[in-house]
This record gives sequence, C-alpha cells and structure tokens, in this order.
Amino acid sequence: MIVNAGSSSLKLSVLDGQGQLAASRNLEGRPQDHPPAALAAAMTALGPVEAVGHRVVHGGPDFIQATVIDPVVMAGLERLSGLDPLHLPGAMAGIHAAQAAFPNLPQVACFDTAFHADLPPAAATYALPQSWRKRWGLRRYGFHGLSYAYATRRAAELMGTSADQLQLVICHLGAGASAAAVSRGHSVDTTMGFTPLEGLVMATRSGTVDPGLLIWLEREQGLSPKEIGDALEQESGLLGLAGTADMKGVVEAAGSMPDAALALEVYIHRLRQAIVSMTSSLGGLHALVFTGGVGEGSSAVRELAVSGLGFLGLSLDRESNVDDVGDRHLESRGSSVAILVLAAREDLQIAFEVRQLLTA
Repeated sequence: MIVNAGSSSLKLSVLDGQGQLAASRNLEGRPQDHPPAALAAAMTALGPVEAVGHRVVHGGPDFIQATVIDPVVMAGLERLSGLDPLHLPGAMAGIHAAQAAFPNLPQVACFDTAFHADLPPAAATYALPQSWRKRWGLRRYGFHGLSYAYATRRAAELMGTSADQLQLVICHLGAGASAAAVSRGHSVDTTMGFTPLEGLVMATRSGTVDPGLLIWLEREQGLSPKEIGDALEQESGLLGLAGTADMKGVVEAAGSMPDAALALEVYIHRLRQAIVSMTSSLGGLHALVFTGGVGEGSSAVRELAVSGLGFLGLSLDRESNVDDVGDRHLESRGSSVAILVLAAREDLQIAFEVRQLLTA
C-alpha cells in the first residue's frame, strides 16, 4: 500500500507485484483533520497488503534514503514538522493510521528530499553566516524527488538507454512546481530550497520572492510571520495573480482577462528561466521532461515554455503535443534535444524503494 499524504488530501493505492493498481481511494481534506479510526478503516478496506510505503515530503538532514519507521524515526519526523508545516502533519497522520490498521507490517518512509541529498555543495549552499548553516542545518534540500527518480528511470526507458548516460532537465509541474537538473541519474541542481516555497510560481505558493520584501512587510507594515507564511503558502502563486489556482482556468481566461494573461506570462517566464538555469548546471542537455498534473495535462504550458528556448536546440512537434495520451516524445524532427511528457508515478517509485529496502 502507498500512502500519499498531501496538504489537502490523502491518496491510498495498492499495487501488485507487477506495479499494477489493484485498489485505490482518495480522501479529500487534510489528513490530520480526519478521525484516525476513519483513516485506518479506509486503509483496511482496500484489502490485505504486505508492506506500507509512505511519501514524506521533507526528510531534513538526517533522512536521505528510504527508512523503516520505528519510534526513533517517528521522533525524528516530529522534530522536522517546523520545516514543512504544510505536509508533514498529514504524513504523520497517515503513518499513525497505517500503524493502527496494519500493526504487524513493515512501514517505510520514502522522502522527496532524498533524491537531492547529494547535491553538489555549490548548488546546496546558501551564502549565509557559517554559524547559522552549522547550527540549524540551513541548506537547499530540494523536493519532488520521488517524482524525479521515477521520471529519470522512465525517460531512460523511452530513450532506449540507461539513466547514467543522460543529462535531463525535468519539470514537475503541479500544484507544487519545481525543476531539476539530473546528470547521469543524480540530481545536481533544483529550484526548490530549504522549503518547498522557493523557485517556480505554483498554484497557491509564491515561489521565489526577495527576502528583503518579506522583512519590509514585517518591519514596516506590521505583518506577523504567520500572516506572511500563510499568504506565501496559500494565497499567492496563480491564485494571487489570477484569482484561481487552476492552470486550466488560467489558460482559458488568458485571452480575455488581463489578470489571467499576466499570471500565465509570469508562470512561463519563471519556468523558462528555470529550464535554462538547470541546463547550465548540466553543461549539456539530452532531454527536457514534463511531468506532474500541469506538465502532463497542459499542452499550452508545454508549448509556451519550449517556444522561447530554441537556442537550446528545443523544437516541439505540435501534432504530438496534445493532452492525455500517455508517455511519449514531443520533439519535432529538427529538434536536437528530446522532449518528453511522462505521467507522474510517485507510487511506483515508492513501491520500488520499499521493495529494494525490504528485500536487501
């Protein structure tokens, strides 16, 4: 069973030995707001399972690979809750429910930050006082690592080679959005940082903002840290620009509503910047990969992103660039770089990591 606790939902899926979906259920609302017994009942109702894998967004400095959950691990996760108040409480609720539902089964935590644990120091280090960095573990952690790990393996399959032969820029575009530079199977740069707030414009999250602006809001306008944090997490991004967090709605309204047009322009501007930045960290590019709900589902976003990047050797085939037809190539014949769209399958990656850990 895969337990994927998001900020506003809990997704449960059961995969068989071949990775096929055997059962699933989505529970809307924050996982921590559901009665624990109800969450446990939803899990047991999906049938017998052999192990449970949990998606945990933030592993901090200590959790850099899939880990069997025990009391020591639980205590460590509790200490990390301040790093990611949007996701970790839900993940903890999911873990507690699964432990109640399946008390005798192995429970494994799989971390979105783990894929980026070996970022080169130049990419991971903030130019902050050394005493701060050492005392509080301040660094760029990166996120969406489970999606990137799966996309790396899947891209290699589609290109008929191995991951250690490829230089990839992968764009995970969903409610949360980021990009990563993956060199020979390893993350060497990414847009998210100490928290999932840094980087691209997202559905309700701001992405990168001048920290001086935030200091000014607190010092000169009297906003509290909580007010600022809530606004950056829940009231910004597409929602703050266009009044809707739904990219489909933004694209449809962009032709007639100035706010939506601006939101799309800002989103694409940041996305193109990120693709170029990630390419520079690689020193070369074999494929640009789109994944995540927007990456998979918005042909308009893919076309707009690629249209300004011809100097990287990217050229999109419009006939291939349609929505919802599976994993495939999108590049035109004249493109020197492959362009791929892939379904985001964190569930398969979690299952892969759980099996690797438990059968080692």
